[in-house]
Amino acid sequence: MTAGASARRSTATDLLADDAAAAPDVEPTNTVAREPAGAPPRGAEPPSARVVPLPSRPPVPAAVLPTPVTAPSSPVAPNTTERLPAEPAADVQAGRDAQAADPQAADPADASGPGRRARRRERRGPDLREQRRLRTREAIIDAAAELFAARGFDHVSVLEIAQRAGVVEKTVFNHFPVKEGLVFEADPPMRAALLDAVRRRPAGESAAAAAGSFVVAAVSQLGSPAAAEGVAEMARIIRASRTLQAREREILGALTDTLAEQITLETRASAGELEPWLAANAVMGLYSALLELARDRVLAGASGPELVADLRARGRRGLALLQFGLAGYAKRP
Repeated sequence: MTAGASARRSTATDLLADDAAAAPDVEPTNTVAREPAGAPPRGAEPPSARVVPLPSRPPVPAAVLPTPVTAPSSPVAPNTTERLPAEPAADVQAGRDAQAADPQAADPADASGPGRRARRRERRGPDLREQRRLRTREAIIDAAAELFAARGFDHVSVLEIAQRAGVVEKTVFNHFPVKEGLVFEADPPMRAALLDAVRRRPAGESAAAAAGSFVVAAVSQLGSPAAAEGVAEMARIIRASRTLQAREREILGALTDTLAEQITLETRASAGELEPWLAANAVMGLYSALLELARDRVLAGASGPELVADLRARGRRGLALLQFGLAGYAKRP
């Protein structure tokens, strides 16, 4: 948004799970003392340790973003084409002389044909077309973030976003088939991390406890200084748009269904059993309430360690209430 790339990555639905694993004071109330054989030590950081709450785009920690592609030495403007540089004539001639002198010693990969093309790609590094595609995508997201922050989601057209990014309207739709995709991830990273927290919980811990602890630890970090600016900007944009509010509810519903399906799979619940859906809705209800609280506090100007601690404490109290009814359900044997 106003902060460009940084604002792009932090919002209500893209959160850190780095801190979900690093928050030791969010303790489930129904765990057992011993770990099962082969289980990873409790102090170790799980593979999903860097997370993202719900589904929106702005500041996500670097660890959850794709590995950045190294830009070529000469910048290529988005939505343009550029021929690959030809090899220097001297190098080409030297290679031919060496092959003529000793055909057996010549590397087949340097010969004409598919092998030579592969070797050239290897020398040049990542595919230039993919680099251009990624730069174009980032330019579109930056342009959309700036326009949405200035005028609101509903008052900005896709054509205006394309013009700001220096591309044609079709290019925007190639990257984002629907306009809401410029704000919310189609497949929120939180989903995989949440399911991983449930699957990796130790023996004696319920699915609700594992999922709830993950949610509390993750959402509490929305109050950190690194996330607060993006959270505030995204909160303003989402709350000013009925379209985005409806899309966020859809995403939250899909996350709830995914969690319920995982619990159903583990407990082998038969069709019509309500417990998996009640447990999933309770956990995601806690998430939604804590998320809105974080937005309210950040919009009011709060941020920093005190806000993080307050959100975590409130989340723990909510989790404790949730545990009274679900502490004994779906425990890992």
